[in-house]
Amino acid sequence: MTRTLRLLSGGAAQGLVEAVRPAFEAETGCRLEGVFGAVGAMRDRLAAGERVDLLILSRALIEGLAREGQIEGASARDLGTVATAIAVRAGDCVPPLVDAEALRRVLLAADAIHFPDPARATAGIHFAKVMAKLGLEDRLVDRLRPAPNGATAMRALAASRARRPIGCTQATEILATPGIVLAAPLPPGCDLSTVYTAAIATNAEAPREAAILIERLTAPTTLPTRQRLGFA
Repeated sequence: MTRTLRLLSGGAAQGLVEAVRPAFEAETGCRLEGVFGAVGAMRDRLAAGERVDLLILSRALIEGLAREGQIEGASARDLGTVATAIAVRAGDCVPPLVDAEALRRVLLAADAIHFPDPARATAGIHFAKVMAKLGLEDRLVDRLRPAPNGATAMRALAASRARRPIGCTQATEILATPGIVLAAPLPPGCDLSTVYTAAIATNAEAPREAAILIERLTAPTTLPTRQRLGFA
């Protein structure tokens, strides 16, 4: 019977996981079953008792889960740092984003703004704070297009029929979505860089395979892949 490795992961790591999946499954004979989405939603699934072997979440969440005894703290390894960034449709004008005032102008000019869950997604939570900091939350409310996660938000941006749509999510999710381009990271004063960390769940049923996957995700040989996909 084929073993299954169950993974709960923030959407920012999906492209990297898919890149190493074929080699991992060939080496271990273990099928990788991944669920990707807002990190808060992944944390909630774990809290609800969902069976999981490996988690990839923000470092802050992983550290919290280690304190709660839900993951093996000694197994935690950082994949890298991901910037929160602005995206536009391929072919649209790439706006200048040199400072907070430039970002403010870009947001005011947009007629649709796509971003992930402002309550449970790392990028969505931060972007909501940025709009509030810029004094725009009320002025933009009719243009906001929140989605359950960054990947869904970016697919919606790619398919948008609006005249001047933009999006905001983690750079890795932008780079993984056809039909859009990464304009720039959020400018200084509005920026966010998130470290994503992999760790084995305390009650993992496939801990050996989980350790192998962590090794593949973080190995020096995969550094070019991580960088190409948006990890620093």
